[in-house]
Amino acid sequence: MPSTAIRAIHYDVRQQRLQVRFVSGQRYEYEGVPPRVHQSFVAAGSKGQFFQAEIRDHYPYRRLES
Repeated sequence: MPSTAIRAIHYDVRQQRLQVRFVSGQRYEYEGVPPRVHQSFVAAGSKGQFFQAEIRDHYPYRRLES
């Protein structure tokens, strides 16, 4: 998953929770993310652009301990 902004993506389909680890080491969890959004995120040519347009500021989130 090459990306200049995002290091890792983890998704819990049952709880519809998306965890994103950035190259900075910061981790965030986003709630209520539909499976189709997760699938599109994984398939996106630019993970950073997709994140900015489709996830950031669209779902409730919390910062996790790194």
